[in-house]
Amino acid sequence: MRTRIAPSFGAQVGAPGVVALIKRLRLSTLATSVVRCCAATLIVLATSLAPSQAVYAQAASPARAGEALANVSGRPAQPNLALFYGSNVPVDLLQAFDAVVVDPAHSFDPAAHPLAHTVWIARTHPADPGVTPNAFAQSLAPLWQRGYRGFLLDTPAAIAAAETIRAAHPDARLVVAGPDALQAAQTHAKALYAVVGDSLVRGLGNAGAQLLDVPDATRASRVVADRAFTQQTGVPVVSLEYCPPADRVCARATAATVLATGVVPYVTDAAADVVGVGAIEVLPRKILVVQDPAAGLPLDETPGVRDLATPLNYLGYDVEYADANGQLPSDITPDRYAGVVAWFQGDDLRDSSAWRTWVEARMAAHVPVAFLGQFGFDAEQDDGAALDLLAVAGPFNDPLEIVSRDPMIGFEIDPKPGPRDLVGIQVGAASRSLLRVRSGNATLDEVAVTPWGGYAMNPYTIVSLNGIGQERWAIQPISFLTAALRLRQMPAPNVTTENGRRLFMTHVDGDGFASRVEFPGADYSGEALYEQVFTRYKIPMTLSVIEGEVGPKGLYPQISPRLEEIARKMFALPYVEIGTHTYSHPFEWEDVDATTGERIDRGGGDTAFSLNIPNYKFNIDREITGSIDYINSRLAPPGKKTVILQWPGNCEPPAIVVRKVYAAGVDNINGGDTVITKSANSWTNIAPIGVDKGPGAYQVYAPNQDENVYTNDWLGPFYGFTRVLETFDLTDKPLRFKPIDIYYHMYSGTKVASLRALDQIFSTVLKEPVLPVRVTDYTHKVLDWHNFAVARAVPPAGAARSPDSNWIVRGDGEVRELRAPPGSVPDLRASAGVTGYDVGADGTYIHFADGAASVAITQADAAQAANAQLPYIAIANGYVRQFKRTARGVAFEFGGYYQPFVQLANAGTCSVEVAGRSVAVQRNSSSLRFDTSASADLQMNYQPVEVNCAR
Repeated sequence: MRTRIAPSFGAQVGAPGVVALIKRLRLSTLATSVVRCCAATLIVLATSLAPSQAVYAQAASPARAGEALANVSGRPAQPNLALFYGSNVPVDLLQAFDAVVVDPAHSFDPAAHPLAHTVWIARTHPADPGVTPNAFAQSLAPLWQRGYRGFLLDTPAAIAAAETIRAAHPDARLVVAGPDALQAAQTHAKALYAVVGDSLVRGLGNAGAQLLDVPDATRASRVVADRAFTQQTGVPVVSLEYCPPADRVCARATAATVLATGVVPYVTDAAADVVGVGAIEVLPRKILVVQDPAAGLPLDETPGVRDLATPLNYLGYDVEYADANGQLPSDITPDRYAGVVAWFQGDDLRDSSAWRTWVEARMAAHVPVAFLGQFGFDAEQDDGAALDLLAVAGPFNDPLEIVSRDPMIGFEIDPKPGPRDLVGIQVGAASRSLLRVRSGNATLDEVAVTPWGGYAMNPYTIVSLNGIGQERWAIQPISFLTAALRLRQMPAPNVTTENGRRLFMTHVDGDGFASRVEFPGADYSGEALYEQVFTRYKIPMTLSVIEGEVGPKGLYPQISPRLEEIARKMFALPYVEIGTHTYSHPFEWEDVDATTGERIDRGGGDTAFSLNIPNYKFNIDREITGSIDYINSRLAPPGKKTVILQWPGNCEPPAIVVRKVYAAGVDNINGGDTVITKSANSWTNIAPIGVDKGPGAYQVYAPNQDENVYTNDWLGPFYGFTRVLETFDLTDKPLRFKPIDIYYHMYSGTKVASLRALDQIFSTVLKEPVLPVRVTDYTHKVLDWHNFAVARAVPPAGAARSPDSNWIVRGDGEVRELRAPPGSVPDLRASAGVTGYDVGADGTYIHFADGAASVAITQADAAQAANAQLPYIAIANGYVRQFKRTARGVAFEFGGYYQPFVQLANAGTCSVEVAGRSVAVQRNSSSLRFDTSASADLQMNYQPVEVNCAR
């Protein structure tokens, strides 16, 4: 997005038990649901030598799994335990586990990574055999203070201190490991959370340097010992297994074999530095996009961000970026990354040999790789046999003929390449051609899926329509990327929807707050908006000002008192949250040094860097914390603070600036360019959710763009913003890419036409099935999505149930919606934490509460009978938390900002109490709806709801 101070007003006056650390402190909410989820995630305690199918059936029925909890406080029947001893701890993935053992020697700080559903356990290092239990327990105190809430004990001296440690830390999760762990743990069982037992399938030999298969007889005896120990003590045993680090096939097969014995596995590598496979397998949601950007081109403007990230985001995958001409990351492994996409715009890389070597290493590690446009090396000559590619000699001068094509070819445009566009490649028998062409006697495959991934050569990627300045996809990107990267069809975490309702927010950038209106009545634009928009539509909205435009030390000190008066009035509205649009409104963020954050003076030119405030020299801290302090001290009413920074100008800040915003304690939004309309109807005009600019520098993009885009940079027509309704529609159907965001500037208050456009947009949107939310509700949701964990339950070897029918999802509580494939719905009896679902145009929207759920997904027709007797939330215009099923029906807490209501399915004969009082309901066949009072301000007023369906 590029926003500029509009010229029309410039001349006037200017222009952030099992649950020990809870990130958002929802102890009461999570105490019950997490214990249930933990039990549901895993194989239920085997109290006899039951067949593996029965064990798996219990694991797949999380709603009943809590019945199998052992009689030890905080200990699930089978803990979902992981061990990770590497230095780079993948917190986002490991949060799928109930407890994770890490090595404190690598300086991991659990206090900096509190998780709502996961306990960090410290690996203790060998203790002096002569140390007393008291002394050893005392030595762990610093680890407890750092945030560890459990300890792995693997030496006799450490194990002997188990009771002393529990006495000092009653909530500590103690895990015994090491040689003869079962025997060593026997006398300490009452103090233990779990025991890490010997390998049942694949172990380590030769001092840990060699992987060895466990003989059948040894396995059988160990299984008997593990089960007997658990029967006698109630302490679960986790079998530690080993596979090569990149061999996920081995890890899955090993885990399935162990599960079939009734024992819980954890399969890792010899160094324990991969995200292993246990009763669950965590799906990596990161995809690395490698590009060759031109010198000085901001990351935001690269095709990997502009075009590629959106279809990947829709599928539930997050994107990281790397420069092929820079230092390429070495930790791209299949446990952490779902794949790599290489998309090059130039003809030559700086070092194609190094690039080829890096790619080969990723392929050897079984990470799928997809190439768009070109390979970056002579694939058919240098690696042809290994890549299942055959070289076809040119030149190609004859006209082209289509031999065969997949339906995904020609998605938004069907390019007409000439012979000179062809790449001389033909795929082998192990690959699948998606586009085969012939030129004379030469047969070529320009798009294909291969054993290692796939490729789409130019021009079958993005085609530029130079005459009208637009682009089109020549290939269906969702279909191609899914096939080439072997992407699993998971229940995708969703930021567009909650409780079946499309999210709706609105935010206003401060540009033009000092502009005078062009009609009688109000004096300045902010006053006109206050009268005609801010006080008329009493929904959550985020408003901002530019300090340099409003404040006494800005451009217009003579009218600052009046402008501040208007700002105080609008910020005092109870449903308004406060944003800053910086101090001087920088326009071109590429002129900010990416290392120092200082302005780069490039000299000359007519383009302004920012508002020309007298005697001001650019300072990034003044822009961020300075403007925040100004607003908080002079404009914000008591009890309110600035909560977000709305990026100005081209909205392309470098990573150092994004980090400073987070350090200031506020969120960020803007940028992205979602401008799809009927006349520019292409997915290339839909921006991604945001852009990852490095650790701690995730920039959240605005869901939609502002009126500046629809009014030709505020040159007219000034009613043109009404075309954003086209954007809202095209980002909803056939696929819901975006929530709705009515995003505009203060200068829209200056003209009758622009005010009428806003009125039309607001009134139209509020007639749609939307859920009004705060902008910061959305930005928090995006950040949770960025680190959200999705895991599948691993079926035991020989299990009849589908391998992708049971899922575990976990986050920090902000993401509360999943999108499942069309035709599938959750089996409510076999799910935990799921509050309901609603069938949408592009899939089934599954609602869950409190940041964690165990979801059993099945076909819609199969679930009809299973769900028929269970009331559930079909849609709700508000937020749900602390949902639970009761003997009489369901109970939960509910609140909403605007006209909140709940519609329950399978509840036609039920009654409802809200805050202990019966409420009127509207019945329709088997469903009912009830309304509640809205929260009067930005603090959600949750009310307890009891639904009684007892016959």
